[in-house]
Amino acid sequence: MPKNSKVVKRELDDEVIESVKDLLSNEDSSDDAFKKSELMVDDREEKDADVEEGSDVEDERPAWNSKLQYILAQVGFSVGLGNVWRFPYLCQKNGGGAYLVPYLILLLIIGIPLFFLELAVGQRIRRGSIGVWNYISPKLGGIGFASCVVCFFVALYYNVIIGWSLFYFSQSFQHPLPWDQCPLVKNTSHTFVEPECEKSSATTYYWYREALNISSSLSESGGLNWKMTVCLLAAWVMVCLAMIKGIQSSGKIMYFSSLFPYVVLLCFLIRGLLLNGSVDGIRHMFTPKLEIMLEPKVWREAATQVFFALGLGFGGVIAFSSYNKRDNNCHFDAVLVSFINFFTSVLATLVVFAVLGFKANIINEKCVIQNSEKILKLLKIGNLSQDMIPHHINFSSITAEDYNLVYDIIRKVKEEEFDSLGLKSCQIEDELDKAVQGTGLAFIAFTEAMTHFPASPFWSVMFFLMLVNLGLGSMFGTIEGIITPIVDTFKIRKEILTVICCSVAFFIGLIFVQRSGNYFVTMFDDYSATLPLLIVVILENIAITRIYGVDKFMEDLKDMLGFSPSQYYYYMWKYVSPLVLLCLLVASIVQMGLSPPGYSAWIEDTATEEFHSYPMWGMIVCISLMVLAILPVPIVFLVRRCNLIDDSSGSLASVSYKRGRIIKEPVNLEGDNTSLIHGKSPSEVPSPNFGKNIYRKQTGSPTLDTAPNGRYGIGYLMADMPDMPESDL
Repeated sequence: MPKNSKVVKRELDDEVIESVKDLLSNEDSSDDAFKKSELMVDDREEKDADVEEGSDVEDERPAWNSKLQYILAQVGFSVGLGNVWRFPYLCQKNGGGAYLVPYLILLLIIGIPLFFLELAVGQRIRRGSIGVWNYISPKLGGIGFASCVVCFFVALYYNVIIGWSLFYFSQSFQHPLPWDQCPLVKNTSHTFVEPECEKSSATTYYWYREALNISSSLSESGGLNWKMTVCLLAAWVMVCLAMIKGIQSSGKIMYFSSLFPYVVLLCFLIRGLLLNGSVDGIRHMFTPKLEIMLEPKVWREAATQVFFALGLGFGGVIAFSSYNKRDNNCHFDAVLVSFINFFTSVLATLVVFAVLGFKANIINEKCVIQNSEKILKLLKIGNLSQDMIPHHINFSSITAEDYNLVYDIIRKVKEEEFDSLGLKSCQIEDELDKAVQGTGLAFIAFTEAMTHFPASPFWSVMFFLMLVNLGLGSMFGTIEGIITPIVDTFKIRKEILTVICCSVAFFIGLIFVQRSGNYFVTMFDDYSATLPLLIVVILENIAITRIYGVDKFMEDLKDMLGFSPSQYYYYMWKYVSPLVLLCLLVASIVQMGLSPPGYSAWIEDTATEEFHSYPMWGMIVCISLMVLAILPVPIVFLVRRCNLIDDSSGSLASVSYKRGRIIKEPVNLEGDNTSLIHGKSPSEVPSPNFGKNIYRKQTGSPTLDTAPNGRYGIGYLMADMPDMPESDL
């Protein structure tokens, strides 16, 4: 071989080696690109975050800053004004302490199981109510829309109550309080007490005339009450600013809005227990009347209170839990929040009846003094004999016990003519038996009691600030029940949607700040939520237990929680809760049919409330509220059933990239054995068989296109594989 032949061979070998290196280099660059794309997915798995489908940018679903923030949000939503002014009334009306027995039983039967169900579904699927129920069964997707409609109806009038509280809060920085005394009217000749106030009371007059300036009927609108219009605007501005960034803004406010009411309630309890007569109120409250507990009405009202106290069916529970990590122990959350709600109701009941006991004691003392003066007059004119009065009785400083002794003696001796004497028994129990709830408790009875407190303006400020915070906590969950599902479904910017929602709600809410607005609040409270929410929750239960499958749902819970929930929930969800809910629905319909539809109107001339039936147009509004709230359910069912929407557009079925693997989200899961999340670990998912075309676009430094769902990396690489089996997706 010539000498230079080795050189030529070496050059040829070098070229071959360089060619191989080039080939390997190209191959490695493709592998690196693929590995990087895989690492991107694995990195997402570590973060345990979801990307909202359809977005063009890589974005994580918002998450709670801490577990405490989430718990406070759920507590703030479930603990509302009803715990303060509805539960104590029901407890007093339905057997005192005995009422707690049916309430606790029903809390265990329908409250905790259904609350746990909503928490688990929202946390597992990580969407709002529309997305959750559309995911379970597209034919039942109307459940989520119905929840949104009910939330909107409730938000309309609930924020009006916050506006009322803001008005009283703003008027509390005065001493004496403006509702402490009846106003005086001056004319040319003399000064006299306002007749409407004299016939009722100072707090009643202030509520109906000064605050509401109420008209005498629903049909008499009377124009806008500008004081309440400004307060309503302030309430909606507060809600809008708190919700404009979603949980990132409202979550921070929860620390104050959820905890402050407990501080106020504890302060009121301590102060109330130091007041004369408070123990009488608490004793009266918790004295059990066991015979009342056996009445069906008691169980119906207890079930209704459990149902609404936890916010079931509104969508707020699902929305809040959708921002959790999937491995969060939502079972613990359900039990914790449910019992916090219950003990808050008991605490509020103690506070209310401690204060009402004090108020009843003051009224009873006035009654004793007034009737003692009547007895002295009767003794002077000879209608009563001095001999029948015990010698130790001193009418100048008579006690309630001594007066009752004299009263009983006179009633026995003057049995025939006793009624003509005009004497009253002055029993503190009679005053405590006057059941008061709702606005009558907060704005009349409680405000009257606070006028007798030392430093009454301070306690008034604290009380109405507490009502504002209780209302805001519930409003945050209610608005979240509207915003989250719509944002998840239609991909609207949350800030824009929040401003639009609050603006529209304010302008519609102007009907509640007319002079007749209080009657519309009563109408919406009675008819917009009760029956629709019961139907919504019944359908939620059916969707999970009958359509999706309770066994499959229990497996999903085990995969999510890391342990199997008690079989107690299996039987509650499948048998007991649906039966109880159906009974409650039937009982509510019967009760609504037996109760004449109407409202209590304030009559200025007599200064009393008078029951009025709704006019024909009012009845149409009541029926329309119920129909509109539940109408999305049959509409969506028919649309899906008749295939009126083209599902091939991709808007209803999409591919999501979650937890390091690709998940196909089919349009209809009915009859499919797929779990909510198709919960297989990455190792259990079949690896796709990539062909040569995986490197088709790899030239030099690879440029990764955007995947259809906004993810970078492997999503684009799979776009050129039409023959890939669906099971691999």
